[in-house]
Amino acid sequence: MVVVALWAVTVAADESALTPIGAEAAGNADGSIPPWQGGLTQPPPNYDPLRHCVDPYPDDPVLFTIDAHNAQAYADKLSDGQRALLAAYPDTWRMRVYRTRRSAAYPDFVYDAVLRNQQTAEVLPGKGGVGGARVSSPFRQPKNGLEAIWNHNLRWRGLRVERSEGSAAVTPSGRYTLVLAIQQLAFPYDLPGDKSDWKFSNVLLAAKTKTLTPAPLTGHGTLVIEPIDQTRDPRKVWLYTPALRQLVLQANYGYDLPAPNTDALRTVDQFELFSGPTDRYEWTLLGKQEMFIPYNAYRVHSDDVSAEQILGRKHLDPDLLRYELHRVWVVEAVLKPGEKHVYGRRRFYLDEDSWQVAVTDSWDLTGQLWRTAEAHAVNYYQVPVLWATLYAFYDLRNHRYLVEGLDNGRGPYRFTDTADPREFTPNALNYYLR
Repeated sequence: MVVVALWAVTVAADESALTPIGAEAAGNADGSIPPWQGGLTQPPPNYDPLRHCVDPYPDDPVLFTIDAHNAQAYADKLSDGQRALLAAYPDTWRMRVYRTRRSAAYPDFVYDAVLRNQQTAEVLPGKGGVGGARVSSPFRQPKNGLEAIWNHNLRWRGLRVERSEGSAAVTPSGRYTLVLAIQQLAFPYDLPGDKSDWKFSNVLLAAKTKTLTPAPLTGHGTLVIEPIDQTRDPRKVWLYTPALRQLVLQANYGYDLPAPNTDALRTVDQFELFSGPTDRYEWTLLGKQEMFIPYNAYRVHSDDVSAEQILGRKHLDPDLLRYELHRVWVVEAVLKPGEKHVYGRRRFYLDEDSWQVAVTDSWDLTGQLWRTAEAHAVNYYQVPVLWATLYAFYDLRNHRYLVEGLDNGRGPYRFTDTADPREFTPNALNYYLR
């Protein structure tokens, strides 16, 4: 086992030393992590709004490559799962490391909200949730693991987006069926202004999805209403299948249930690496560390590559990926006695500049490392917002992997400035599926 040095968890006495989102503004001692200078807030000159975001850093060279042969030299900056991947595929898996670009940026009203939230936000009892907050992450300098993971759950992802969504569960022999869908997402929690008495003040996420291919799944639909406080309002999920020609409300849909169309390679609460209630685990904030994480993944996001190029037999094509050195918050979740989940322990690495979980490792109930997952993020600079374009889930035991977010060549994310949950009702889904 590699012992990783973590920095103590303290609240900075000098607020000017922090970015608006709560990261350390300064770079590190040797300059390999630069200071944050506002992030990327404008598209590059060659940006085409009808295509995916172009790479703003096309001339950045690969600084070095981490593989099974030199992994030990970088072990203190890798997760257990990353090291396990390197060991499992010594001839094919590698991590190409580039210059660190702290590109994460958000609109000014998001920064203003984060500063307000830190004065009033509190974690709620029961299944979890946060009160006294509105718009983006509530805890600028988290004091414990629960506050940190809720920063991820509530991070700002825009107000509304329509996107294509492709996923593939790859077998050990490299075979897969590409599942394509279109999806609309709205984040009512993130609407600016005083919404404390709003009917939808407890709605974090509303989503509706229509599956296009393969043929056996064509016309299937999903509607999700994700609350913040699930003790007060449970998550509501409806599924539509053409065979039944009706919506069916799903009971107790969450936690460790296998997510649809994933070959059970991820759980429902691994949506975007973690989402949903936090009550089944004890959460500990271990501190901060420097770590190589996926970042500025514009090459794998590009319209110029296809799903067939991205999906290798055993893992993603490593030459399409970009890793950078960033500071991350480290949060560990241990299953409470008497609670049920397929994962006995989980560790999350949260990017300090965005609060997005960048990497997560999961152990089974016997204490064996089972799965690792990564979020390959880009800054959608036209908004701006840092958000993952691709999620990769690796099953180290069964030598399989799942990829979600394969939208290459299928049009860009379409961000708009509305987030009305009334457009996310069973009737609205029926209309959407026509």
